Amino acid sequence: MIFITEIYDFSSSTPSTGRRPPSLRLASSTPSTGRRPPSLRLASSIPSTIWSFPPKLLSLPRKHETDEGNGAVPFFISQKMATEEKTVQVKALAEKLLESEPQYFLVRVNVRPINNISVYVDGDEGVTIEKCVKLNRALYKEIVEQEICKDGEFGLEVSSPGIDEPLLLQRQFTKNIGRVVELEMKDGRAFEGKLLAADEKGIEVDEEKGKGKKLEVIKHVLLFDDIKTTTVKIVF
Repeated sequence: MIFITEIYDFSSSTPSTGRRPPSLRLASSTPSTGRRPPSLRLASSIPSTIWSFPPKLLSLPRKHETDEGNGAVPFFISQKMATEEKTVQVKALAEKLLESEPQYFLVRVNVRPINNISVYVDGDEGVTIEKCVKLNRALYKEIVEQEICKDGEFGLEVSSPGIDEPLLLQRQFTKNIGRVVELEMKDGRAFEGKLLAADEKGIEVDEEKGKGKKLEVIKHVLLFDDIKTTTVKIVF
């Protein structure tokens, strides 16, 4: 094994003396023979990963990775901003298309970076496949005309939320009154009960514990701010 025993410090703050800096000397475990010292080699026992560097350090910065002085925005941030902007735009278009049919309402919009757009709608009495197909065609046309995405360069899916999807809006809670729901609270509690009522602030749920003569019904008045998730329990 060869070790470096002395390295000249070129960053020294001492004034120049005009002398040559000390040379790089190599220590060898064998006595001097008058021959030229062995060349500096890396021992094979040292893992090569020690000498590897992230590609970013070895390559020139890309256009979106330049310094902040020129006002450039990092790529992943600009991509996220573009996705969020499309989400807002598509949401506004979908809500406008549903204005003439107040029995339906928009639940949420999800836009992925690869321009796959998912729109979830619901209705006070449910929503049919035919309605989803009709809304899909109208919304696709609007997205192209408003130049949010180019024709053929995005995917659009319009559907109702799945039965296992969490309830998000008051209207969803209202339409499911009388059904059993599973709740997970922000404080860590989890329980299930019958949904009795819902308003703009929260819900009322009856939780049953025990059976027969030991049956106990606990009434919960819960604020939406304290609820983490609520899903409808599938009962067969």
